[in-house]
Amino acid sequence: MILFDDDCYMYVLQDRASAEAWWEMPDEYACGFDALARPLRMTGEPHQVTLELSGDEPAEADLRRLVAGHYQRFLQGETPPQGSALSDFIAGLPVEGA
Repeated sequence: MILFDDDCYMYVLQDRASAEAWWEMPDEYACGFDALARPLRMTGEPHQVTLELSGDEPAEADLRRLVAGHYQRFLQGETPPQGSALSDFIAGLPVEGA
């Protein structure tokens, strides 16, 4: 799961269950994607959020743009993953707690 908060900071979490357990405030969520770049929505209350698909079509261009923005804003001097295949691109993202 690749999630972005309201400051466009990126969080990469292992799976939906860990993302739902880790994320605290649903109002700080801006957008997110699964490993197939399908968009996610977050619902729920503080400390009890749920992630679900908000569409079946991948939004790979949006995901890549947001990741590039995160690197430019928060990880200056580091290069975002360059994989042309989506799976390689996502595999190159830094996972929280790994």
